Amino acid sequence: MPFFDRVKRTYDSRGQMAEVISLKEQVLDFAPQAVITKDNVTMQIDTVVFLQITDAKLFVYGADNPGLLIEHLTATTLRNIIGELELDQTLTSRDLINEKMRHILDIATDPWGIKINRVELKNIIPPKEIREAMEKQMRAERERRESILIAEGKKASAILEAEGEKLSAILRAEAKKEAAIREAEGRAESILKVQEATARGVELINNAAPSAAFLTIEAYKAMEKISEGQATKIIIPSDMQGLVGMATAVLEGTKNPAAKPAPVIAPEKK
Repeated sequence: MPFFDRVKRTYDSRGQMAEVISLKEQVLDFAPQAVITKDNVTMQIDTVVFLQITDAKLFVYGADNPGLLIEHLTATTLRNIIGELELDQTLTSRDLINEKMRHILDIATDPWGIKINRVELKNIIPPKEIREAMEKQMRAERERRESILIAEGKKASAILEAEGEKLSAILRAEAKKEAAIREAEGRAESILKVQEATARGVELINNAAPSAAFLTIEAYKAMEKISEGQATKIIIPSDMQGLVGMATAVLEGTKNPAAKPAPVIAPEKK
């Protein structure tokens, strides 16, 4: 009714008096709240709420100072959710906590013409002793990983060194084996050549049908070589003692007239 009714004065989402309601997305940054986890650890958590006014009429007439209401609602919802989680779960389940809070706040603020788009946990601050324990744990974990990496490096180095020594020993053994095979093959080939030459000489002699005189001369030559040694006694077969003795004396006399021939001893007859 004119002169009797007037438009209600309202607050914006930040709790300030306002005559114009903005329908743009807005952000509310609340002070840290003290919460207790399921394992009785007290920590400080501050949240950030992203909201948008969808109905100005409901926003103005649905609640008095909606910003303050959202702040208290956020604090109580956060305490309820964190109270069901332990410290480790709280630190590792931010996405789960954010989604739960967004869903609960969105339902609660819908009659106020407000849409909650997103809720974020800005900071989680555990107590000092918990932070110190976490730092010690992280330091121990880093030292453990460092020790593992060092041990794995030493292990890999030892394996590579052992494989290198193994390969080196195998190569040395193969080289020795190959050298021994080559040397044996060379000796066998040399012996074979000598035997082939000897057999060829014998074959040539047999093919030539040498006479008794030739064989006697060869025997003389052999005895000549024997007499050139340092032996003081020479034992020869009985069938050659006469001829060889004469031949030796002649040969020695020819080579060195002053030299005395070595005595010739015939084998004893039993």
